[in-house]
Amino acid sequence: MDSTLTCRAAGEPARAARIVLSDDECLFRACLRQLLAVPPPVLRDVYGVDVGPGFQVVGEAGTGEETIRVVKALQPDLLLLDICMPRMSGLDVLRELATGSNPLRTIVLAGSINRTHLLTAIHLGVRGLIMKTSTTEVVFEAIMGVLGGRYWLDQTLVTDLVETTRPLIQSSKAVGGQLAFGLTPREREVLSLVVAGCANKDIAQQCAVSEDTVKHHLTRIFSKVGASNRLELAMFATERGLLDACNPAAPACDLQLLDT
Repeated sequence: MDSTLTCRAAGEPARAARIVLSDDECLFRACLRQLLAVPPPVLRDVYGVDVGPGFQVVGEAGTGEETIRVVKALQPDLLLLDICMPRMSGLDVLRELATGSNPLRTIVLAGSINRTHLLTAIHLGVRGLIMKTSTTEVVFEAIMGVLGGRYWLDQTLVTDLVETTRPLIQSSKAVGGQLAFGLTPREREVLSLVVAGCANKDIAQQCAVSEDTVKHHLTRIFSKVGASNRLELAMFATERGLLDACNPAAPACDLQLLDT
């Protein structure tokens, strides 16, 4: 079954996605509310992001307790959740909502986040995590990605996630796993640079190839291992021990938006 969120009943036109905003800073909530109220044609023209029928902010909350009440009452399509709130943190909110019968797509908003909280949020079912310093384009792309049934992780956090999960799954590594997926030496090199956080242009420079060639390699890698984006690829590579076959000295890169 397709996991894409369909905001319509059979035979009816698609409707705006219903969103709840949760943040203890009133000004930040107001900024998000105004941003989400921008007409879809304007967002498409200005930011180059297709948001379909757009968004409807149906509720707001300034505390964790209030967030739980609002979400249970309104059953939104998406919750934008601040991870750091007084008294009851965003993680505690996630734990409480996880006991409900209806699954909820949640994107965590963070000014900063440590590795432990990052992993905990993912284990609690968060579908996306973006930094509050992200660009407007990233915010909208993250929202549309999660509403479309995908996962979205700010590129600056990919390396942290890989390094956090690597010790937890070393025992399940597939010895020689890279051979099972038919990755070529060049594809394994590209894979190591992706996990190191390199954008396509950085990979192209280090491998002395064009960005189009890098995209071609990534398309083949995604196809071979069954991943749909860079986050899934990094996690899969760690879990299956593919990183051991890659260049161990791959340099860390300035992390940019998740691209393909």
